Amino acid sequence: MLTHTGSAALTGIEAIPLEVEVHASGRGEQEIVSIVGLPDAAVKESRERIRSALYSCGYEHPAGATLVNLAPADLKKEGAAFDLPIALGLAAATGAVDPVLLEDAMILGELALDGGVRPVRGILSVALMAREHKEFGKLIVPAKNVSEAIVAASKLKVYPVASLPEAIAALRGELLPVDPSAADALFAEPDWADIPDFSEVKGQAAAKRAMEVAAAGGHNLLMIGPPGAGKSMLAKRLPGILPPMTEAETLATSRIHSIMGLLPADSPLVRTRPFRAPHHTVSDVGLIGGGSNPGPGEISLAHNGVLFLDELPEFKRTVLEVLRQPMENGTVTISRAAGSFTFPCEFMLIAAMNPCPCGHLGDRRHVCRCRQMQIQNYRARISGPLLDRIDLHVELAALSEDELLAHGAKAESAAIRERVMKARAIQQERFKGTKITCNGRMEPSHLLKYCKLDPQTETLIRHAIEEFGLSARAYDRILRVSRTIADLAGSAAIRREHLFEAIGYRSMDRRN
Repeated sequence: MLTHTGSAALTGIEAIPLEVEVHASGRGEQEIVSIVGLPDAAVKESRERIRSALYSCGYEHPAGATLVNLAPADLKKEGAAFDLPIALGLAAATGAVDPVLLEDAMILGELALDGGVRPVRGILSVALMAREHKEFGKLIVPAKNVSEAIVAASKLKVYPVASLPEAIAALRGELLPVDPSAADALFAEPDWADIPDFSEVKGQAAAKRAMEVAAAGGHNLLMIGPPGAGKSMLAKRLPGILPPMTEAETLATSRIHSIMGLLPADSPLVRTRPFRAPHHTVSDVGLIGGGSNPGPGEISLAHNGVLFLDELPEFKRTVLEVLRQPMENGTVTISRAAGSFTFPCEFMLIAAMNPCPCGHLGDRRHVCRCRQMQIQNYRARISGPLLDRIDLHVELAALSEDELLAHGAKAESAAIRERVMKARAIQQERFKGTKITCNGRMEPSHLLKYCKLDPQTETLIRHAIEEFGLSARAYDRILRVSRTIADLAGSAAIRREHLFEAIGYRSMDRRN
């Protein structure tokens, strides 16, 4: 007997539809199952899991030789998600279920030895793919993955199953599908109380202002200050002043986390903007993605959120340099012999560093013992091209006694977020009909249209270029930041004070 059903394989963050063919010949005395179609070790081992699951649940295993084909045959198959579709194909071969019921189903799930169905990665990508294919009428997934499935598969009947018998019951129509309206509650407003508040950061008014500007325009930011000045505290509170993610951004971000198995069962969507803070020992593969089976790295996990690099000069030079292209394009492409994989990575880069190797340069309470050459070598670890791509450079001073003893304002993040969202609303109207989402993503053509300067402000920027030797990219960054500062002020035009503040955020250029 020959049976057919659907499943899916993951390549990068994309789900590819597969056909699972099971041919039970009944020839021979031994129960022999052969799996073809480029299966990896985990797929091959499914034979033993499936045999145990069938017997544990009281079903028969097809006698004789059985051939399982995972098509297309030239696509490598990895993981344990094919356990359930193969097991149902074998069950159909013994008459436990009508083979016709399998033909319009897409099925995924790992089997336990007792017949239980365990969750698998990437269900969100699978559901997004399945709803675009009209040949699939039902989607059978592990019960712990059902929230991911109903978010995307609104046009499909989604059946959550916790065991092999439940999967068979779903095929027979004895199990009701999940109500698709249950997905509406998953897109509710995020709980801002879970994110630390800016009121907990003492002092550093200038740095908070820079954070507000960065959030309002989606700009990259570098903080330079001594240990204990509050650099990490500020960075961790940035997601709390960013606007809520749109439905499209939520699905795009959650999809990446689903592929990596980072979505908790009770929270199938990433509702607050992600905050990723890799250690400075991270490799370039860990940061941008890759591997033998290319997967997303930290920059993609920070998609639509924040990537925080603390102790920036301590990162390997090669690791930092690979950031340059993704920061410009918003995507990263990994090329391997098997093909090219593109991952989205539109993130805000927030970096922090000490002013010198010992960290006490400019600190009135500590003596810096670093020689000038040591300081220069320390700062030289960050290349000019990378600094050019960071819009704002802000210096933090050590806190005074009065600042340490002061009490912060209440719910300061909420007030900042309100101002940020007003500025973002202006930008959404400005870039309506384009793929641009904020000022930090403007192209040169947009700078010419939206960042026009009057003669007075043009004289100011001309003087800054001559004084600091600004590169063309640094000039463009200043215009973008100026446009954001004007948006925060509700001004249609970029005024002298807006440009002056933006130039003040290029402190590392003034040092060079």
